[in-house]
Amino acid sequence: MNAETGNCMCEQVDEVLDRYDRDAGLLVSILQDVQEVYRYLPREALEKVSEALNVPMAQVYAVATFFKAFSLEPRGKQVFQVCMGTACHVRGAQLILDKLERDLELAPGTTSEDLDYTLESVNCVGACALGPVVVVNDEVKGHIKLDKVDGLVEKARKCLSELNQ
Repeated sequence: MNAETGNCMCEQVDEVLDRYDRDAGLLVSILQDVQEVYRYLPREALEKVSEALNVPMAQVYAVATFFKAFSLEPRGKQVFQVCMGTACHVRGAQLILDKLERDLELAPGTTSEDLDYTLESVNCVGACALGPVVVVNDEVKGHIKLDKVDGLVEKARKCLSELNQ
């Protein structure tokens, strides 16, 4: 990381910390906001949070690794999460995951080299009545059938195209 990136990171992390009055009791919320900025929790950001809150790095790391919502690895701009809970599974979630894997050319649990896409299988999103469910960038899409997957991927590609303009 160069000095310019480091300074930028420090400023963005400082903004998040200031929003929470640097209250160590709000560590989870702080990490959520930091992850929203970077789409993952960079080590440098975790170190900055640890130092600013006077919380041991081991404790910050423990929180960051305890909650499945946190990622220590870079994630794509477009994140596809396929619910594999029982209700979704029996309604064809595996077929949907397989199609997304082919269409995005990604194995579940990986991110494309260009950081455009991440594909994940998740245990349950708590929307069983809507199964099978795919969550795209925190937006829950229910009653997904194979013929709807193309539309989800196309919409994600369009969003990326607009972001890159």
